[in-house]
Amino acid sequence: MLTETEGRAAVELARKTIEKLLMGGRVPGPRDTGMDLPPVFGENRGVFVTLTENGMLRGCIGHPYPDSTLEQAIIDSAISAAARDPRFPPVVGEELDSIIVEVTILTQPEKINVPPEELPDKVEIGKHGLIVKQGYCQGLLLPQVAPEHGMDSIDFLGHTCMKAGLSPDAWVKGAEVYCFEGQIFKEKEPGGEVVEEKF
Repeated sequence: MLTETEGRAAVELARKTIEKLLMGGRVPGPRDTGMDLPPVFGENRGVFVTLTENGMLRGCIGHPYPDSTLEQAIIDSAISAAARDPRFPPVVGEELDSIIVEVTILTQPEKINVPPEELPDKVEIGKHGLIVKQGYCQGLLLPQVAPEHGMDSIDFLGHTCMKAGLSPDAWVKGAEVYCFEGQIFKEKEPGGEVVEEKF
């Protein structure tokens, strides 16, 4: 778990990365932000960066698995959320003052090894995020998605399947389901105070 100070640094790193990208038009590297980061940023962690504008999703991309350092994962995810999310046009400079930055630090995903009919009982809404895999298809929804949209565990499983491009009942029909937890740090207003969100 990150401390509040580390969480604030994570969100600040994401925002500074996006600012550098929009100012210079080039991809910033780890040293470009000029931040003196705590040691945890050198550890490998999974992370997602979410951007919202006027309460609406504006970009959300990340690293589901701890395949790079927290610093590098935040930088890469921030750039991707701002410029590479295929659902949205790239963020432009004048939008930054109306965008809220959110960083979710993930635990290592673990497969839920139970018969399909027991899966809903193993998914804790507000605590677990989900990954569904089948063949080449994979979908992920963060822990905050279910409570924010009033989903129960069956809804959540179905929506994660659809995110993977599968039918909503793929979890009943043999798709693999993984759960993970997320620690969420989010700006209260654009560029403002950072708080840890709990559901």
